[in-house]
Amino acid sequence: MTWSFPIGSLFGSELRVHATFFLLLAWIGAASWIAYGPASAAISVVYVLALFVCVVAHEFGHALMARRFGIATPDITLLPIGGLARLERMPEKPGQEIAVALAGPAVNVVIWLVLVALGARPDIATFAQLGEGGAAAFWGSLAALNLYLVLFNMIPAFPMDGGRVFRAALSYGIGRVAATRLAARSGQALAFLFGFLGLTWGSPVLVLIAIFIFVAAGAESADVSLRDMARHLRARDAMIVHFETLRPADTLQVASNAVIRTTQHEFPVVDAGGGLRGFLTRNALFAALAAEGSRMRPVAEAMTEGIPTVPLAAPLDAALDALQDSGAPAVAVTEPLGRMVGYITRENIGELMVISGRERKM
Repeated sequence: MTWSFPIGSLFGSELRVHATFFLLLAWIGAASWIAYGPASAAISVVYVLALFVCVVAHEFGHALMARRFGIATPDITLLPIGGLARLERMPEKPGQEIAVALAGPAVNVVIWLVLVALGARPDIATFAQLGEGGAAAFWGSLAALNLYLVLFNMIPAFPMDGGRVFRAALSYGIGRVAATRLAARSGQALAFLFGFLGLTWGSPVLVLIAIFIFVAAGAESADVSLRDMARHLRARDAMIVHFETLRPADTLQVASNAVIRTTQHEFPVVDAGGGLRGFLTRNALFAALAAEGSRMRPVAEAMTEGIPTVPLAAPLDAALDALQDSGAPAVAVTEPLGRMVGYITRENIGELMVISGRERKM
């Protein structure tokens, strides 16, 4: 995720913090300082940090349960609206999805039980009460908020945890694609409600949550539909077969001429024997040209290497997985002897899906 940076690694997942998270801390600290003084500001910031430790634990609950089903979690990002565990893929078996979805809230239930067992009396405290009530108010409020995290996350607003349970339960009866579409629509309807309440109550965090739910629900619904259609297609159905190539020793000036002469957004870079060395994208070319005197630099210095390959007969969803896992601009399609005969990008997969979807409706 852009604007985020790593702060460590835990249980095989990289822990990242989004830059806007520090804006939240600064806002809370400044507001508490102005209203109640520096001591209250310090306690408020520590309290928010403790709450987000619970949020990270929640996300690791999802990650560790997903690992039991062979699904890795490359990273977990801390955002102002909570945490986001980026799973390698979502489990497609309803029972597994329910288990992964419930694992996060289950961690918050455990934290709540531990704090209560240690003597905390759950009760939400204001920042002023945190400063006046000492440790009892701090731990009591933290216990209460963990319980509220459980209740909030279990609201059936896809793709929140409750929405994923809702989608998985629907999948037993109507299939994953239809269930995702229905869950996404209900999630977006609830997002409108959250947005309205956020604006009415003056809660910017609730508005941000509403925007996230609305966008994420639509995006995941589209991704599930895309993958369902991709299972019925092959790599050869989506690949680009008419394209110009570049040589590693070609200059950026030669690449610039190719951009003007063609409609390509990416250019395969091949050696004299036709072997693929990498891809040069327009964005990479433009970034390289920004340096003074760069036009005579070789293409090899700006190209992306490590391009994944799939065979002609591979299912199209294998190409989708390769694009997602590698982050490469394209996937090379090869014939049985290993020669590249075409390539696939995210854009032309999307175009194929639109065309295939229209053909199905006709």
